[in-house]
Amino acid sequence: MAEDFAKAVEDGLKLGKRIYLGKDRAVAPPKPLPLMHKSPHFYLPSAPMVYAVISDPRIVDNPDIPSYQPHVHGRLDRPALIPLQMNAVNLDVDCYGDTAFVQVSGSWRVHCVMGSRSCDCRVAVPMGDQGSILGVEVDLPTKSYSSELIGVEESKGIKNTAKPEDGSFVKPHIFTITIPKVDGGTYFSIKLHWSQKLTYNDGQFFLTVPFSFPEFVNPPIKNIARKEKIQLNVHSGIATGMVQATSHPFKELRCETGEFGFLYDANVLTWSEADLNLSYSVSSSNIFGGALFQSPSTHDLDQRDMFCIYLFPGSQSSTKVFKKEVIFVVDISGSMKGKSFKSTKNAINTALSKLSPEDSFNIIAFCDKPFLFCTSMVSASEEEVERASEWIGKEHSEGAGTNIFVPLQKAVDMLSNTQGSIPMVFLITDGAVEDERKICEWMSKVVKNGGSFCPRIHTFGIGSFCNHHFLRMLSMISQGEYGAAFDPDSIEPRLQNLFSTGLSTVLANITIDANDDHEQIEVYSSCIPDLSSESPLIICGRYRGSSPDALKVKGILGDSSSFTVDLKIEKAKDIPLDKVIARQQIDLLTAQAWFSENKQLEEQIANLSIRTCNTSEYSRMVLLEKSKIENDKDADVAKARKESKKGDARKLLESAGPEKILLHILTVGFGNLIATAENIRPGSEEEIPAEVAEILNNASSNCCARLCASCCGICCVQFCSKMSNQCGIVLSQVLAAVACIGCSQCCSLCFSEEG
Repeated sequence: MAEDFAKAVEDGLKLGKRIYLGKDRAVAPPKPLPLMHKSPHFYLPSAPMVYAVISDPRIVDNPDIPSYQPHVHGRLDRPALIPLQMNAVNLDVDCYGDTAFVQVSGSWRVHCVMGSRSCDCRVAVPMGDQGSILGVEVDLPTKSYSSELIGVEESKGIKNTAKPEDGSFVKPHIFTITIPKVDGGTYFSIKLHWSQKLTYNDGQFFLTVPFSFPEFVNPPIKNIARKEKIQLNVHSGIATGMVQATSHPFKELRCETGEFGFLYDANVLTWSEADLNLSYSVSSSNIFGGALFQSPSTHDLDQRDMFCIYLFPGSQSSTKVFKKEVIFVVDISGSMKGKSFKSTKNAINTALSKLSPEDSFNIIAFCDKPFLFCTSMVSASEEEVERASEWIGKEHSEGAGTNIFVPLQKAVDMLSNTQGSIPMVFLITDGAVEDERKICEWMSKVVKNGGSFCPRIHTFGIGSFCNHHFLRMLSMISQGEYGAAFDPDSIEPRLQNLFSTGLSTVLANITIDANDDHEQIEVYSSCIPDLSSESPLIICGRYRGSSPDALKVKGILGDSSSFTVDLKIEKAKDIPLDKVIARQQIDLLTAQAWFSENKQLEEQIANLSIRTCNTSEYSRMVLLEKSKIENDKDADVAKARKESKKGDARKLLESAGPEKILLHILTVGFGNLIATAENIRPGSEEEIPAEVAEILNNASSNCCARLCASCCGICCVQFCSKMSNQCGIVLSQVLAAVACIGCSQCCSLCFSEEG
């Protein structure tokens, strides 16, 4: 889907060359890069963007200065996306701990469509690390649109359903939504809301917000400055060091204890070409932490107080990492072949190279049956690591199945006699299996019957066919970590991040002690994970009764000694704690709801999702359309009166509310057993079917295919129209059947790159 989107933008830039912008034209779309210098994702958005969706190239023109346009034929089989010009932009960022809430407000114009015609406009929202879309608001002269989350049952009554591409993720971090039928020449404003996580490295948090605009969104009129504004706030009692924001010439507004404010406000000729970058320090030589408490809102179904505990590892040089016994359990079924397995293999090799000789490891590859690197654990010597690297790269089986339970049991049994070290299993898969609840139940018994150090199961899911909620639940039960990659390019870095986190444990078997009354504390995770030197530990939950005066965190250090730290307790007065912890809360509770099949818990998640605007498996996003024109309102009243046999039609209309458009499901679901059984590779549902590709390949040697290489399918039909009618009909049908996928671009795109 990402490649299709980027190609559609490239087509749109070519199509935009037809537009005459007047004598004062200052900005031109860039020439397409030579193939050797251009990545498939070159034209993906690097900042919030809006595109005109063009299926009929005949409507492309300057709405103010109509110009002569060459005659064009037909429609584009794949709509082109022309980037719209932006006239104003504001960026507001509020950081709370490890979470940032971002709002972008901007003004755009449909500069590329005739004033008498209209087109759909596609909004693209690139978000930072672990971004979560929270809302979209669009204000047009005659209508307004806004996104909203509703319950699954309520969504079943909505008949107006958007096409999948009109509300979906082009890539895991790029959300798109389509606004229907915007007139050419229209100015309109948009507000975009999302949250994202700050990354952590060696005592510092880092934030990157996509805010790098391409040159072709700059309006073409010369020497007219436009307002660009960035407001940046950091609300955190845990920031003990310097806050730096260097990507733009910021002015510091305030600098208090845990409170920082920055402003960038300028008149510019070209929009920002740099992402917003922020960093702030939380470094300390020792493990430390704090706790935030807050009362629930009146709309919260759970009326217990909320809390959020931040626990930081301190400097890496002063903390001892546990000795490790590690087993990598790796899916090698047919669906993992190609980039998924190559990236996994590279990440495992990197992880093996970081083990110390006193550590031990093993590898179990599995499909329908397991394959062991060694029958017992081996020391992480250079010789064994090199031998393991060679072994993991070999073809082990032609098996097509996926059986997780057997290799996982073998791994846990192999780690049952661990002494003086942290036993851990890294499970990597791209598939779903039928016995997932059975696996979780079995692991719960292992943890219950185990000693002080049960094996930590760190799970990693690739693509959307595996059940990510099962993998999260399995890691929760065993005090492990969960990671995922939905994009092939992100598999290796995200998997390396999971390995680094799991292999650098500095505090294990963590418990929370509140005035010696453990029953009042309930954390969302069934078991608290270990603290790693690579990242802070964030524990969220509920507390019954008054807030504690003292709170302690206890655990075991890498040298096997006991550890206790007193937490700094604060009331979260100016922090929307329910929104800060909402994403983590929804993810953890969803895993538990899947495992327990608890309907009441599902309703709680849906309520939390709707209240905090975070998507979930138990809610759906809709686009609300509201009319601003009285004539349209009167027409709607007349329509309601016609459909109503009795009662006041206007009251009926008001009770019905705005028109709702149901968007495509935006969450990952609970796995796909059929795709797993058939060994379908993640993302391959977007690829051209093999039989169509073969037809196109066979056709590439004929004259029509050579003509299509420089023109469109419709022109090809016209060129051959001198043939007999029967031959022309057959040729037309063949071209329509295969859709000339690589060639059926409109004649308007068939000009030279200099054109």
